[in-house]
Amino acid sequence: MKELSEAVKAFCEESLSPAGKVYLKISLAAVRRLAGQLSCSVKEVEISALSNGIVPERYERNLGTTGGLKGQILLLTSRVAVMGLGGLGGLAAELLARMGVGAITLIDGDTFSESNLNRQVLSTEENLPQNKADAARERIAKINAAVETIVFKEMAAGHNIEKMLQDCNLVLDCLDNLETRFLLQEACQKLGIPMVHGAIAQFYGQVCTIFPGDPGLKAIYSSFNKGQNKGIETELGNPATTPALVAAWQVQEAVKLLLKKEELLRNRILFIDTLQGSCETILLER
Repeated sequence: MKELSEAVKAFCEESLSPAGKVYLKISLAAVRRLAGQLSCSVKEVEISALSNGIVPERYERNLGTTGGLKGQILLLTSRVAVMGLGGLGGLAAELLARMGVGAITLIDGDTFSESNLNRQVLSTEENLPQNKADAARERIAKINAAVETIVFKEMAAGHNIEKMLQDCNLVLDCLDNLETRFLLQEACQKLGIPMVHGAIAQFYGQVCTIFPGDPGLKAIYSSFNKGQNKGIETELGNPATTPALVAAWQVQEAVKLLLKKEELLRNRILFIDTLQGSCETILLER
């Protein structure tokens, strides 16, 4: 829209990078003002700014990892689903919003309990027993008004999972049970979208990116039996630290996927051992 483009240019200002390079930026206050004046969304203003070589100030520190303005536009025009909004998914949803992923589908039918308070960033003493997807939507709205959210306050199952993932570019597997994880991989295969798997137990965590056609979970959980619902984390415990590590790594994989980077954890699994202070990648059999 020409009117928006010209208005964005009028509201930008010059700034100097640490390297001494002059660039144009626009403040959040100016973005909000333009959105109100022109009856458009914050996201539309930000995309128009980036398209005209102007950096929304909130994304200044992103550009070194997004590959510049075009990369940030790619993120703003993408949709990512986060399935499971507990220890992994709650933080993952927030990090996606901070990176400027423009649309996030939030999926969780569960509510917070007191045992979540030790590790789930969305869980507070005040919001017990709020639905986790609702809490994620509220948190994202406070962080980045450019991000659109779709909320599913129900558990994924065979009859609804593909509907939940419609129009998504990729999915973060932040689930806590194996049966639904396998169901998710099947749905992603049908829809032709990748998923980023994450899991934790005690001092340990793992991350793997799975494309349609990859063995993925079948290679990781080769001994899985249907009806074996919960993973080993229910026995070993769920601390505050390992979910944060794994969620951050999942989001980094998601960002690389959206930006079409080739250095992915595909057909290999990252294993994090915080007890020994080590990380290693293990090749998965095709």
